[in-house]
Amino acid sequence: MTRTDVTAAELLGADVADLELMLLIRHFERGLLDLFAAGELSGTTHTCLGQEYIPVALRPLLREQDFVFSNHRGHGHYLARFGDPAGLLAEIMGRQGAVCAGVGGSQHILREGYLSTGIQGESLPVAAGLALHLSRTTPGGLAVAHIGDGTWGEGAVYEALNLAALWRLPLLVVVENNAIAQSTPVDAHMAGSVAGRAAAFGIDHVRITSANLGQIRDALAAPLAAARSGPAPLVVEFMTHRLGPHSKGDDTRPPAEIAAAFDWYTAADDDHFRALDRRQRERVAAITCEVLSRPRSLWPVRGCR
Repeated sequence: MTRTDVTAAELLGADVADLELMLLIRHFERGLLDLFAAGELSGTTHTCLGQEYIPVALRPLLREQDFVFSNHRGHGHYLARFGDPAGLLAEIMGRQGAVCAGVGGSQHILREGYLSTGIQGESLPVAAGLALHLSRTTPGGLAVAHIGDGTWGEGAVYEALNLAALWRLPLLVVVENNAIAQSTPVDAHMAGSVAGRAAAFGIDHVRITSANLGQIRDALAAPLAAARSGPAPLVVEFMTHRLGPHSKGDDTRPPAEIAAAFDWYTAADDDHFRALDRRQRERVAAITCEVLSRPRSLWPVRGCR
């Protein structure tokens, strides 16, 4: 089959809800870059352009009682978990209705069953502790921690994996390996492989190279079910592409390398996809206008919702 013979839904193994969520994340991230360029955002922001399909693929495999630990590049994780673009944008912009009253910003968000942090590796020990709690109180519950390839340079990762393996904890480590840690290629900062490092602790490893949601879900259904029962943690490594810079402009990759990276968004192209794309683009634009009109967040902060 040629590309023109395949619909976006078939190419990506996605239904309408999947496509809408992936497009929502794409336009949300693009909108943030526009807002930053216009001087409307404080601090920094890290987009997941190119990686949106990962949390969307995982979404139906996770349960309400699972706890998701996100990282500095976590907008897609949050939107896949809660579908709350207005609350997230208000948080990033410090406007009323923000998830954490505007004090967490882009990277540090707490909501029931969800925590993100901008500190590399910080979430893994906490996730291991939460996995221990789930093993005692919530049978079948899973602690899910998203990290990148660069995070494997942090000692906390290995301390957490050691305990998780020893105590046979229900821990899922999702590695979004985009082959570059800020501006350092993976072959310049990692000896060996993620699979080899997981194997050193006797932890199962699954490597995902597809962006097809159906294929990803089929490949992960059984390993995740096993991880829930607590025989051992699981490391799932997604071989993916970060289309944008680490933050806004710190990208040392040659333009040709970035242009050659697979992008599900440009690969998926049919009339139905374009209609969904327009709808989500307009939705994000409307949400942005509405959030911009809100007053600043109120102080003092009384906690997150």
